[in-house]
Amino acid sequence: MSKPNVLQLNEYNITQKIIESVTNVCSRAVLFSILTQAKDATQIAEELKLSISNVYKTLSHLENLALVSVDKYIISSEGKKIKKYKSRIGQVEILIRGIEPVLNLYPNNEKTRQLYQAKSNTSLF
Repeated sequence: MSKPNVLQLNEYNITQKIIESVTNVCSRAVLFSILTQAKDATQIAEELKLSISNVYKTLSHLENLALVSVDKYIISSEGKKIKKYKSRIGQVEILIRGIEPVLNLYPNNEKTRQLYQAKSNTSLF
């Protein structure tokens, strides 16, 4: 049996999957959309001008990676159970050290959002 190559190893690496997700424009837009307020897929799709199927696919992927969670369920006027999603992460930090990236995920809470706001108001140059 041959050794798996780097690309094959990365396919199963959860850190790599999370990095790929948070650097994807659609995933990032969905995460930002549900950062401060829980929303259902229809609300997200309308806000971001995305197809509902794309939003469901993105939410499912982010939920599998534990980056979003179902905040609550509501019952529609037709009696359907609707999930309201919320981001579980408030900040992501990706560092390159050696040959492997270091991924730091911070919880979605008021303290993290304030820290992010403070950092985004500070110039690096």
